Amino acid sequence: MVVANLDQAATQPQLPVESELLIEEKGVARFATLNRPRVLNCINLSMLQALAESYERWEGDDSVGFIVLKGAGRVFCAGGDLKMFYGLGKLDESWKVMVYVKYWLDYHIATFKKPLVALWHGLVMGGGAGLSVTGTFRVATEKTIFAMPEAALGLHTDCGASYWLSHLGGSLGEFLSLTGHRLDGAEMYACGLATHFVPLQSLPDLEKRLAELPSGDEEAVRAVIDSFHSPAPISATSILHKREAMDRIFSKDSIEDIVQALEVELEETQEQWVKETLKILKRSSPTGLRVTFTSIRTGRNLSRAECLKREYRLTINALRGTVTDDFYEGIRAIVVDKDNAPKWNPRSTQEVTQEKLDLVFKPFKDADELQLPRDNEPRFVARFFLTRRSR
Repeated sequence: MVVANLDQAATQPQLPVESELLIEEKGVARFATLNRPRVLNCINLSMLQALAESYERWEGDDSVGFIVLKGAGRVFCAGGDLKMFYGLGKLDESWKVMVYVKYWLDYHIATFKKPLVALWHGLVMGGGAGLSVTGTFRVATEKTIFAMPEAALGLHTDCGASYWLSHLGGSLGEFLSLTGHRLDGAEMYACGLATHFVPLQSLPDLEKRLAELPSGDEEAVRAVIDSFHSPAPISATSILHKREAMDRIFSKDSIEDIVQALEVELEETQEQWVKETLKILKRSSPTGLRVTFTSIRTGRNLSRAECLKREYRLTINALRGTVTDDFYEGIRAIVVDKDNAPKWNPRSTQEVTQEKLDLVFKPFKDADELQLPRDNEPRFVARFFLTRRSR
């Protein structure tokens, strides 16, 4: 759950808790607005709890047809509050409740029983992507920017991304998760992350039309969004033009093999994207890279629930410093001190042993796992399970 490294996200005061999620009833539609614009709508616990309660209520309410999720101000959501995690540190596990509710909510959004519409404008990063990328309709604009930069910080690509990124086709998921490369709205539509592309100036009219719908019929919602859909071509410099080389390189069996293939490619082609990719990988957390690579590569063979449960363990272990404190060091270097000089431990991917990987991927005791509903259970039975159990 990563937040953009922007000064304004760190210096502006927080809005009152009661206004962090705005709910509007418009006919059969419910519009939910992430309302922390001064901190790029980054996610905190009260926002997650309000969303979880709202989604549970809406799914069981026959008068609610569909949900529209958007962000206040210039961004959709830049992810989770990294400074909060850094301030608490690994000895204060009060962050555990937020992590639990986030993964629990991501699952229930992905399996929600009614149409979900995400209006993406500005930044869509980390946990913000997790809240919306699995929805029925994902609308990008010319101002949308998507990224999952967790590996560079010593974390792993989280919030269900080991499932949905690994299903993009080819090795695009590996590339995006290991490099944190940013995609614009046209690229998001071209690769399938977005279902529609709508010019930013048309979003108010799209919202108005959605609010006028008499039912939540999925095809009716689709027809309205389709009427505003106007896909833009990807730019001549888009990384998506490099898919053949990307798939060939990032399909290798290890980080070391990927780096070696990039070095050969650079020697042969001198292409700028290869040079930049090598630079990113060599400055990223070795542990973050290896954990992310394993998570994405194996995620395409797991169910969504299995991916979320496993990512929950990985996040808890990163925050506990089970094998390394790289996540805290990454936050310090990039977000807090901003010296951009992290001191990773270990310093190379070769030193991240299989024993260490096995330890962070190892299942917890059942009572400590993320509790998701089984087929024969009510969907919301485990809501805030951890919160109740820790009292």
